[in-house]
Amino acid sequence: MKRIHALSAAAILAMASSTALAAGDPVAGGKVFNKCASCHKIGPGAKNGVGPQLNGLVGGKAGGYEGFAYSDVNKNSGLTWDEATFKDYIAAPQKKIPGTKMSFPGLPAEADRDNLWAFISQFKADGSK
Repeated sequence: MKRIHALSAAAILAMASSTALAAGDPVAGGKVFNKCASCHKIGPGAKNGVGPQLNGLVGGKAGGYEGFAYSDVNKNSGLTWDEATFKDYIAAPQKKIPGTKMSFPGLPAEADRDNLWAFISQFKADGSK
């Protein structure tokens, strides 16, 4: 009986680790974020710049950061930032929210979107991980 539980635990751990890998690599995502860093900041002390700071993005509403002048289409998009919505948006921002001020052309590579989400989603609203 103990052997069966040990094997079950090992199987669960193996599935969990493969799921984590499939979800993206935050270290690789930090490198992808370099494409975003000229407009967006993240982490301790991040402030709005050309684009809004991105701390605590998960679960937030598009156009919802205080002190940033969003376009009306962004504020009124009704989007809530979760993994699927973010990845769809960052693939082609102008297609997801036509008229957004974000001029970034998007990330066509799925791996880049996975990794970027893994990086951004680890930051809490205060900039800590």
